[in-house]
Amino acid sequence: MSDTNPATGHALADARERDAADPLGEYREHFSVPDGERYMDGNSLGLASDTALATLERVVDEWRALAIRGWEAADPDWFHYGEHLGDLLAPLVGARESEVVVANSTTVNIHTLIGTFLDTLPGTPAGPDPTADPPAVLVNDLDFPTDHYAIRAQFRQRGLDPDEGLVAVESRDGRTIDEADIEAALRERDDVGIVFMPSVLYRSGQLLDVDRITAAAHEHGALAGFDCAHSVGAVDHALGDAGADGEGADFAVWCSYKYLNAGPGATAGLYVHERHHGTTPALAGWWGNDKSTQFDMRHTYDQADTAGAWQIGTVPMLSSAPIEGATELVREAGIERVREKSLALTDYLIDLVDDRLGDDFSVGTPREHARRGGHVAIEHPEGYRVSEALRDRDVVVDFRPPNVVRVCPAPLYTRYEDVWHVIETIQAIVESDAHREYEPRDGGVT
Repeated sequence: MSDTNPATGHALADARERDAADPLGEYREHFSVPDGERYMDGNSLGLASDTALATLERVVDEWRALAIRGWEAADPDWFHYGEHLGDLLAPLVGARESEVVVANSTTVNIHTLIGTFLDTLPGTPAGPDPTADPPAVLVNDLDFPTDHYAIRAQFRQRGLDPDEGLVAVESRDGRTIDEADIEAALRERDDVGIVFMPSVLYRSGQLLDVDRITAAAHEHGALAGFDCAHSVGAVDHALGDAGADGEGADFAVWCSYKYLNAGPGATAGLYVHERHHGTTPALAGWWGNDKSTQFDMRHTYDQADTAGAWQIGTVPMLSSAPIEGATELVREAGIERVREKSLALTDYLIDLVDDRLGDDFSVGTPREHARRGGHVAIEHPEGYRVSEALRDRDVVVDFRPPNVVRVCPAPLYTRYEDVWHVIETIQAIVESDAHREYEPRDGGVT
């Protein structure tokens, strides 16, 4: 393959010019980019940075030197570490510091927050009117599965039928969710008490309109919650001001190992609007106790009057420490500039797909900036085999059924040159039929 496509003028030199002019280009030096690879899987696991490793190593050194004294003598102290990290993350999600805490895993946070707010609704055993008709939770049929698993479990634990209570908005095209259909579902169902949607759909990369969904939920009298796992660190959220009158989304959850680059299994984060502080968590644990009385060791729960109340067990320091260093880079770069580069990279990627790949390829991600997250869904009838061929050629992507190769040019460490080479490699694979050497998908992680 040549360095220039004569039909389009997309040249490697052009990509390198873009890199030379990139104001965030220097941040790549902070990351351990695997030698010889084009890493395009940051929407599943971000790369390790020197700043993330530095804060992890600092905590390991504190453990070595201070042992148990680290809970008070470390800097910052471990006892308040979840709240400390919440303070650092709050600007990235557009919330007050008291509304954000780092705690638990994403799925555990869905359990505790959905459970908490179900318990505030009529028709649930702990609600204000247990004799009322049970409430429904509005989701969509393109959700990441764990969201539905957790919500169904919370219905079952309250003796409610999840088949009745979990209402899914259907996709019109199998790729995206139209916010108008969420609004229509709310008009059709007067029993919806919670709307729980992703900010970005994990397969197609569609960015949903958090403001519009929040406004629709509140107009209906429902709560608005969001799974932001595929957006935090790549999209400049304003959770605290979402909605028609800036009243704010009610709650949200996210993970820290994708665009926040905090490592595999890093501790998750959550947001609870301040108007809900004081609401009893469904999964109460001692780490959510008010810090001033936590070690009084009373058997009566004295919950924190912040989002910290939704912590459950002791902060896992070694899974949390990398968040401090990893997010230092996002904060320094500025989430608005990170978002700007993310859109520029995905614009470039989409243009290359259109110009250089054949008719068997299509882009399943919305092209409008306001509807696009941080990755691009490249669709092909043999998407799985193409993804396997890419991996064997040192291009790291992932596959999602039925036909999506997800390509994520993470803005802090991906170059335009990398994007160019990815499309160059795909073009070479399909032109030589190299993907047909691989067996069709038979399951497993990709």
